[in-house]
Amino acid sequence: MRNKLLTQLVKLRHKLNQHIKKISKTRYLQKSKTFNFLLSLTVGVIVTSIGITTDWATTGTPKLTYKTSSISNTIDSENLRVENNTTTPKLTYKTSWIGNTIGSGNLRVQNNIEAMYVAPDGTVYTNSHWDEAGMEAAIYKDGKVIGAIGDTHGWSRGGGKAVTANSKYIYIAMTQGSRGNTKEDYPPEGTTWHCVRRYDLSGKPAAFPNGRGWDKSMLITSTKSEITGLATVESELYVSDFTANRIRVYDTDTMKELRNFTVANPGAITIDSQKNLWIIQSKNGSNPAKIIHYSQSGKQLSQQIADIVEPTAIAIDHQGKLLVAENGPRQQMLIYDIKDQPVQVGSFGSKGGIYAGVPGEVRDLKLYGLTGVGTDASGNIYINSDGFNKSGTDLREFSPSGKLLWRSLGLIFVDNADADPKTDGVDLFTKQEHYLMDYSKPAGKQWTYKGYTLNAFKYPQDPRLHTSPDGTFVRRIQGKPFLFLTDMYSSFLQIYRFNPATDGQVAIPAGMFVGSNGADKKFLTGNWPPQQPEQGEWIWRDRNGNGKFEKKEYDRSKDYPYLGGWWVDSKGDVWKALRTPDGTAIRHYPLQGIDPKGNPIYSYSSMEKQTTPSIFNDLRRLEYFPQTDTMYLSGFTVDHPAFGDDTGVAGSEIARFDNWSQGNRTPKWRVVIPYDSTGKREVSTAAISVAKDYVFAVTVKTAEVYVYNAKTGVQVQQLKPGPEVGSESGWIDIPYGIRAYRRSNGEYLVFVEENWKGKVIVYRLAS
Repeated sequence: MRNKLLTQLVKLRHKLNQHIKKISKTRYLQKSKTFNFLLSLTVGVIVTSIGITTDWATTGTPKLTYKTSSISNTIDSENLRVENNTTTPKLTYKTSWIGNTIGSGNLRVQNNIEAMYVAPDGTVYTNSHWDEAGMEAAIYKDGKVIGAIGDTHGWSRGGGKAVTANSKYIYIAMTQGSRGNTKEDYPPEGTTWHCVRRYDLSGKPAAFPNGRGWDKSMLITSTKSEITGLATVESELYVSDFTANRIRVYDTDTMKELRNFTVANPGAITIDSQKNLWIIQSKNGSNPAKIIHYSQSGKQLSQQIADIVEPTAIAIDHQGKLLVAENGPRQQMLIYDIKDQPVQVGSFGSKGGIYAGVPGEVRDLKLYGLTGVGTDASGNIYINSDGFNKSGTDLREFSPSGKLLWRSLGLIFVDNADADPKTDGVDLFTKQEHYLMDYSKPAGKQWTYKGYTLNAFKYPQDPRLHTSPDGTFVRRIQGKPFLFLTDMYSSFLQIYRFNPATDGQVAIPAGMFVGSNGADKKFLTGNWPPQQPEQGEWIWRDRNGNGKFEKKEYDRSKDYPYLGGWWVDSKGDVWKALRTPDGTAIRHYPLQGIDPKGNPIYSYSSMEKQTTPSIFNDLRRLEYFPQTDTMYLSGFTVDHPAFGDDTGVAGSEIARFDNWSQGNRTPKWRVVIPYDSTGKREVSTAAISVAKDYVFAVTVKTAEVYVYNAKTGVQVQQLKPGPEVGSESGWIDIPYGIRAYRRSNGEYLVFVEENWKGKVIVYRLAS
């Protein structure tokens, strides 16, 4: 046994010697003779020791790991690596978060609030179509989430955009889809029920005679369109059936239909002190929206409100006045005296909302994207802002005098953050928000919501209003700040500039890259963006600075249609990885300058096709650092190919290449990253990020962060969500679900997407 082991050690020593010579340019191995002598001496001691053992993992002894022994091993061209645990001490870290008032637990601020009802005691009931953690409908009180209105998620169920309550029950709009052949009561295949679902005041479903659904708590009102309004008075429940152009009236206890009457395009409903109905009549073609008045029996009354642009919610206050959420350019709650003909007697909130004063700057009385209004019996005012294109929950309570009493924020959904390099990580940006950080404060208390960067009125063609970006790059180019965004499928790269003198906190649309279609058709179907090329791919630049997509502002080309990822380096150059196996999968778009309007300039004429290292046959991610001429690539390799067309992951290996611009395509190191080759995707890597001395990679389902030494590829550590966030995280759904930044004090900030409970996790690693 010992002779056999001795032979193996001698062979291994020769191989290791050859390996060390190849990497002897590193700082720690420059004196190769000394190291070889010490290594030989160590091996000799091991071999001649009477207590020889096969366990070589003791401190100070190099551990040899074969590439086939673990999915996280580091390998080089000879299939071996040296890992010395004494040279890579573990980093201490803490977990924090941004974007949600509550960082853990089942009760946290939901992704969106699309409808809201305020009870006389100040309890707030909410509803929305979707919440990733299954809290589409919730109950708030005194700034806290006190309950979830349950069973609205999964089993083909979803929430809706109407909610109301009385002294016994909560009623929400919801949808129930089919589930195939089941023993319970579900719709047949191809049918969706649009329902009112009844709950008790704790949020548990409350069944009723002839109720439908698996628990008999659902009232089916339509199979054609969702419910758009709900209100109760005494023992009657009023429901807006939008497609049928009817208001349906039900008994609140038996849920039997009592009567119905015709109202065109009915929306949100509220009921005044005379027990008459005020109904938002939605815009229809060229007919503008208005608010109309009906008796309980269905007779249309003469009063109406027509001097509004986009009413989204209504309520009656404690004094009997009508409150209207005006979601047009005013961005205010309007107050009407309705004793006779409605007369506007006041408003609440800054005129112009979030765009008043310094555009985009967050202030207590600046509203944006209103979806809910109401008051309690004491006259306290409740308003929810949902932003534009469902930016996220911003629920506030004010005193009757207008003082902010509390604010609950749930601003993050399928998003990640990045740090402004100029401010050393104090300023963070997500796709629509700007946060100011104070790292001296406790976890979850470090962030302040500083700015909302989307202006839906000044820039209605902003790509964020028409697409769903989710990956954020913040760059300083020639000293000026820029925001770059991509999406879940890496199908585009959006570019934004800032001009505080004219636009405050707002990010101004500046440019956009899109990928190629496989067929000869528009890359983005529909009416947006206008005047885009009919075929191939394009680069748009806002040449006249008005934020609009115009015909002469497109540069066009055709290329391979399957994208692996995007990167923007510190000089402002754009890089694109394609999934082509032809050996030229990398596209480099050198920055051609900044035009007079402040937009970075890129073109197809200056684009470079660069050779892909032969080890890769399916490139997924790339990060290039011009200061050191270092390229990091990830993807699937010849040695570790993909199991099927696994489109959403970063690949099976990361490799580092030095002297990239000089043509070097031989890796300094390669590391096999977590990837499940069984096809079950139980373990796979979603995203990577490099910051100074470390490479970070995060897995899809477990959301664990693997930390590698950037010089050697050796795995240093594994990060998991800490107790500050309940030691939990949702899946990583986006290709840029991790972003790392090193501060000047040596601390590392690692941002990880956490859309399950609506936040971005922030790992803080000591230097």
